[in-house]
Amino acid sequence: MSGSKAKSEKSSTPTVAYSEIAVRNNATVVEYCRTSMAALSGCTAGLLGLTGLHGAAFYIFTVFVLWFMINLKAGSQFNKFFMSRKALLTNGFFGQLFTYILCWTFLYGMVHVY
Repeated sequence: MSGSKAKSEKSSTPTVAYSEIAVRNNATVVEYCRTSMAALSGCTAGLLGLTGLHGAAFYIFTVFVLWFMINLKAGSQFNKFFMSRKALLTNGFFGQLFTYILCWTFLYGMVHVY
């Protein structure tokens, strides 16, 4: 009896296997989206003349908007495409911040400084 119980416990937990190539491809696509979002939102913040905390809040807002859009696109089958939702939000946050600041200050200087 204990043998059949152990067999049923083993079969009740599904084994999840991820394709390394697919995971890398998804990470590459998300990184490209983050870089594009950081550059576009930095340009937008510079054109709008956002400075200080308003510019930082705008960056955080755009990061959450991109995260929401990726979650919306993945839908209810999120686990098929990504390992975790938290990692999707936090990975690359500070790395893309430098791209945002570069574009933000460049366009701000071109438009608002005489």
